[in-house]
Amino acid sequence: MNEKEALFWSIALPGFGQLLNGKWVKGILFVVLEYLINIQAKFNEAIIASFRGNIDLAIQLTDFQWLMFYPCLYFFAMWDAFKDVGGEKQPYAFLPFVFAAYFVTVGLIYSTELKIFGILLGPVWLPILFVIPGVAVGLLIQKVLQKRIAR
Repeated sequence: MNEKEALFWSIALPGFGQLLNGKWVKGILFVVLEYLINIQAKFNEAIIASFRGNIDLAIQLTDFQWLMFYPCLYFFAMWDAFKDVGGEKQPYAFLPFVFAAYFVTVGLIYSTELKIFGILLGPVWLPILFVIPGVAVGLLIQKVLQKRIAR
């Protein structure tokens, strides 16, 4: 398996990348944790409500205390699968994953009140949007640090 394949399977479900990499214990642990957090946070119900445009219902359904664990689990599982197939060849390759997790967590924190162009996006869409600046900041810091060590 290559880095992209591991990454895409981990995006599909945390733990799949590890299972495909033959890391059975980690893979099963990530799948179980994803299932536990997903059920406890009522995340699938919030996703369905969000896709149907019912953001207020998505907010009501969501258990934010549980959902706060999801971004770090999700991005760590992606990083771990990516790393296990050699994705850490470049120094600081972990930074886009880390900053995506940070930014998504911040997006989740503000998802009940932050409006973009007057639209409340809720606990699904706002955190997803926060992936973009998170990855961008991680890549930027990665490039700056790589240039420093290249000198």
